[in-house]
Amino acid sequence: MRTLGLLLALFFTSIIATAQAKTETFTITVTIDNVLNDDGTVMAGLHSSETFMRGRGLQDKITTIKDGKVTIVFKDVKPGEYAILAMHDENNNKKMDREANGMPKESYCISGSPTPYGPPTFSEAKFNVVDTDLEFALRF
Repeated sequence: MRTLGLLLALFFTSIIATAQAKTETFTITVTIDNVLNDDGTVMAGLHSSETFMRGRGLQDKITTIKDGKVTIVFKDVKPGEYAILAMHDENNNKKMDREANGMPKESYCISGSPTPYGPPTFSEAKFNVVDTDLEFALRF
């Protein structure tokens, strides 16, 4: 009987320890409602300071456009600092097309409040995931 009690105590302790060790994750939902047309797709990436403006994000999504609107959902996001970059890939070539002077040809948007001149910085675009799901409305 004593052994059974000890085994049950160990079992419940391990369950509690495992539950506490799991990091809670959250969902970030992004809506963009001013896409110029329904041609192509919208590509969006969830970025950390390490990936911001350096290529692929921590999560990358491609979605079709319906009536000039898209909704993008990033799931299983751990608490931390992030930024979102999105672009309208109108010709579906999976890259940002640029003018001869390097300026983007295709519409794009960034979380936060980046300055309109020069490339955006992570500190301007970042937001915190702390303890709840988030929803953003971004505009091109």
